[in-house]
Amino acid sequence: MAACALRERDSRGRRYPEAPHPYRGEFQRDRDRIIHARAFRRLENKTQVFTRRYSDHFRNRLTHSLEVAQISRTVAQALGLNSELVETLALAHDLGHPPFGHAGEHALDQAMRRQGERFDHNLQALRIVEEFEVRYAAFPGLNLTFEVREGLVKHSHDYVAGQHPELAEYLLELRPPLEAQLIDLTDEIGYGAADLDDGFEAHLLGMAAMEEQVPLFARLAAEVDASFGGLRPKLRFNETLKRLLDALVTDLIEQVGEKMAGFESVEAVRRHPQRLAGFSPAVEAERQALKAFLYQNLYHHPQLLDENRQAEAMVTAVFEHLLAHPEALPPAYRAQAERAPAARVICDYLAGMTDSYIRRLHQRMISAGDRFRLELD
Repeated sequence: MAACALRERDSRGRRYPEAPHPYRGEFQRDRDRIIHARAFRRLENKTQVFTRRYSDHFRNRLTHSLEVAQISRTVAQALGLNSELVETLALAHDLGHPPFGHAGEHALDQAMRRQGERFDHNLQALRIVEEFEVRYAAFPGLNLTFEVREGLVKHSHDYVAGQHPELAEYLLELRPPLEAQLIDLTDEIGYGAADLDDGFEAHLLGMAAMEEQVPLFARLAAEVDASFGGLRPKLRFNETLKRLLDALVTDLIEQVGEKMAGFESVEAVRRHPQRLAGFSPAVEAERQALKAFLYQNLYHHPQLLDENRQAEAMVTAVFEHLLAHPEALPPAYRAQAERAPAARVICDYLAGMTDSYIRRLHQRMISAGDRFRLELD
């Protein structure tokens, strides 16, 4: 294991102490708890980019998380980092996403801003594993190790410590360990390649546009043509995409490996002014071109924009109705709303919903009007 890898023996432990397991390590236990969590199962019915209206073949939040975990574990093993911690963080990184992908997140954040608050899916994931999962008699939540909870908070964002006193225990003035730093980058690799794949399958993206606007894709497509020649379009695309994924992963491994050489401990990584994980300048420029292409040609595609607007309107309507009529909440949430700000309770409720559940809820709300009331937890 690398000198700056986070060893399990150096973990800061759990909020509620537990005896060691006879044959599973602590990060392995965390991984298993996440896989068995209700919030993890619900990811199967949460939009990544395409809703199921298009096809059952496209990624959802669950399959995306599995792909990111696979990439992350490969990178961690190649670098000699703690692959079990990396895999656990990858599987948990999207637990806090609401229904309908980024459209649902935007709508929920805007609704909370009108109440003087915010919605952040990373902090929502922390709330899920610390409070909302009900599986154990001895403690609330999943009682995950400090390093997994810290990684959920900090894997994609550095915080100003004074602005988030509620997160003070997570060492906001320090960088996260390399295992956590990797997740934001493997996430981007995963969704970048996957969204090209799903966009191509949906006939919203074509190879000609990819080759024209994404230099990395054009370069790798030329390599495929030189190696095979005359492939039918689907196979030509698949071969190019495979090489694109490999190129990004390889560059990440090489760049992080070079930077790791000068760091002899996790503490040195934590105290470094900047994050160590990143791509080479040339590949980072190519990755940014890929990202810009996806935003311009897929995420803002007219067919998706219309569906996203409907999703945002649905989330907003349900939020505003429940805010005006908190008595319509299920009994457990009604009780919470009597002790805590109603907007936050409603936000937590909506964030946990799947796409299909909020659709049914919205339809019932429209049908019942002011008589709408939820009778089930």
